Amino acid sequence: MRPIFTIHAGEYLTATEIEKRFRRLRVWIPSKDTGIDLLVTDDRQNKVASLQVKFSKDYLGTAKQAAGPPEIASGGWWKFRREKIAASEADFWVLTLYQFQTRKFDFVVISPQDLLARYDQIAPKANIIQSYFCVTTSGRCWETRGLLKSEMTAIRSGEYSSKARDFSVYLNAWPFQGRKQ
Repeated sequence: MRPIFTIHAGEYLTATEIEKRFRRLRVWIPSKDTGIDLLVTDDRQNKVASLQVKFSKDYLGTAKQAAGPPEIASGGWWKFRREKIAASEADFWVLTLYQFQTRKFDFVVISPQDLLARYDQIAPKANIIQSYFCVTTSGRCWETRGLLKSEMTAIRSGEYSSKARDFSVYLNAWPFQGRKQ
């Protein structure tokens, strides 16, 4: 049975983070699913940003298994359809990653156009995109699907370089940062 009066965990966590960081902003939940999960407005409802939220649990460790490498704070997995990203009317997609060990969250905040442009470089022929993100304890964010073991080692040591796979500029980069709080 599908509940009709709930939002999913990623939407709740994203909305909570926005309200905590930006006290003068308001977060709204649309009544109809149109590909927009949250609307964010200023306190006078003059400026609006629409968000599509995607959540992933932490795939690095669970209570029953050891955590991942200590240099990796969080990791998540998503499966996207290329045409869904291309047709998205949201201003931003928010990929919400949970840090199992610290119980904190990371957010990759990116426009669908920028996300698709990156996937065009990483997986140019894929209609269904399997995407793995990891966030390092040094604050870097990488798309890691298909990387070699040596490349993952380089990510952990801070020596990896790839313009297409480096999403650090989008990590916790809320579009409201420059607004007065």
